[in-house]
Amino acid sequence: MAENAALIRADGALLRVTDNGVLTRAGVPHRIMSGSMHYFRVHPGQWRDRLRRLVDMGLNTLDTYVAWNFHQPQEGRPATFDGWCDVEGFIGMAGEEGLDVIVRPGPYICAEWSNGGLPSWLTRRTASENGVGRRPLVPRSSDPGFTRRVARWFDDLIPRIAALQACHGGPVVAVQVENEYGSYGDDAAYLTWLRTALVERGVTELLFTADGPTELMLDGGTLDGTLAAVTLGSGARAARELQQSRRPGEPFLAAEFWDGWFDHWGEKHHVRSADSASAALSEILDAGSVSIYMAHGGTNFGLWAGSNEDNGKIQPTVTSYDSDAPIAEDGRLTPKFHAFRELLGATGPLLSTEPRFLPETSVPLTPAAGLLPGLMANGIPTPRTPAPASFEQLRLDAGISVHRARPVLPHGPVTLRITDLADRAVVFVDGERVGALEGPGQITVEGHGRRVDLLLIVEAYGRINYGPLLGAPKGLLGPVMVERRMIHGWWNRAVPLQDWGDLELARAMAAGDDVNNEGTGFATASWSVEEPADTHLMLPGSGRGYCWINGFLLGRYDERGPQCSLYCPAPLLHPGSNTVTVLETEHLGDSVEMRQHPDLGPTEEYIEQF
Repeated sequence: MAENAALIRADGALLRVTDNGVLTRAGVPHRIMSGSMHYFRVHPGQWRDRLRRLVDMGLNTLDTYVAWNFHQPQEGRPATFDGWCDVEGFIGMAGEEGLDVIVRPGPYICAEWSNGGLPSWLTRRTASENGVGRRPLVPRSSDPGFTRRVARWFDDLIPRIAALQACHGGPVVAVQVENEYGSYGDDAAYLTWLRTALVERGVTELLFTADGPTELMLDGGTLDGTLAAVTLGSGARAARELQQSRRPGEPFLAAEFWDGWFDHWGEKHHVRSADSASAALSEILDAGSVSIYMAHGGTNFGLWAGSNEDNGKIQPTVTSYDSDAPIAEDGRLTPKFHAFRELLGATGPLLSTEPRFLPETSVPLTPAAGLLPGLMANGIPTPRTPAPASFEQLRLDAGISVHRARPVLPHGPVTLRITDLADRAVVFVDGERVGALEGPGQITVEGHGRRVDLLLIVEAYGRINYGPLLGAPKGLLGPVMVERRMIHGWWNRAVPLQDWGDLELARAMAAGDDVNNEGTGFATASWSVEEPADTHLMLPGSGRGYCWINGFLLGRYDERGPQCSLYCPAPLLHPGSNTVTVLETEHLGDSVEMRQHPDLGPTEEYIEQF
């Protein structure tokens, strides 16, 4: 064991490691059987129901991240800890259901969550704002501009978590230091600073790091004196051998066991069979303790889904975070649930009941406003700029930006070129849609030797949540050109869709229609509900856009799939009339369907990541 192993064996902690490397709870040998479930992905009205399903599966512990940007999306405003952000209430509720709790406060969490949980107002900063010179702030490092702001966030968050520790009668038994840092960097001083920040703010229970089971990742992400856990999808025996070669005498904890996987738009829905997942879980339990990722995945409501990046191509994560988990997105208990329950030795009666669903029906979609008028009705104007403004310049976290210029197009076929685009842009010339681009590219249009009205509507996908491009800017990032000539003089508007509610939607509905809107824009549908229950919304014939229910943004939909339905939990509905609002950017269908079963698209088998 490391010389400062006292941190692992901290006096007073409920979970401790004995001299011979045995994990104990209150002095008794113990196996953590945990499941991941994120309060920010489950409607608060369903927290207790989903927690009881974790207990039913045979788990003794809940594992949750804390998403900083969910609590503090805007700079200069205090972080929120009530309503959906009531992480203390969520943790306390888990304790009431008999679960221990592992908290993973980050500040970086990955989790396929936009910007890996870091606020975009933080990552857009440059060190020049800190008087250090003109270079970007470096997230997840010892950069004082980063750690200073993390310290302020931890001043607010960590005492709340510390007060809920087992030593104070609460359910929190362990806290993670950062998250899979070994796959990102090797700033040991940063990890040490984080551990100290947790301890100084009252954390006395077991601390641990978690990294992939490779030499590179374990060597970069672990700390002496802090339990080194691993994250994996299979191969527990090999992972245990590697961990023991570096941390002899420490117990084995698979801090994430990937029993499924997440999805990107334009790909297939990942699934993992119950047999495959159970075999891997059995091997982990033979080696030690586990946290199942995910036990219940939930939903990336609103615009919180993140993105990955592969060789310059953005890979946006879908709205559903079902992840082929044993407890499905809508709460159904899957064959994987029952296989895990047997493996975990749960034999008592189930506390949870089957979820209820509304009767299936279809209601017509009625067009209400054109795309541009509806967006502009709530757009935030900015001063005219020489080049189109990025999301960072517009202080826009997520949503849409609108850009307008008046270039002269010479006679004949002319190439319009977008040199650097992090997302998707729909291009209009004199009110006529001429094309759409994902990433940099060009569109050929016909010029007539005069000025035209050039309009770009830029939809931002979720911010990068993993890898060296974490914190990368969004929107239009380079010049827009006519052939080799740059276009100057832009009017820009920020459209923060994530902040829209009933008032903004009503304003958009009253904005009027476009000329040549080609089936894009805003539409509504209403239907009556006797008693609220869950449902899955389908938009047959619609292309790509956003869907609200009673003023709440469920999330994106996209005809590319794989996800074809949007989960709508019962607490978002009310007896009587309920309203669906759609913002369509491609082609609007003519109806909304309510289904009792999800359609997450064609599937492919999960492939081990390491």
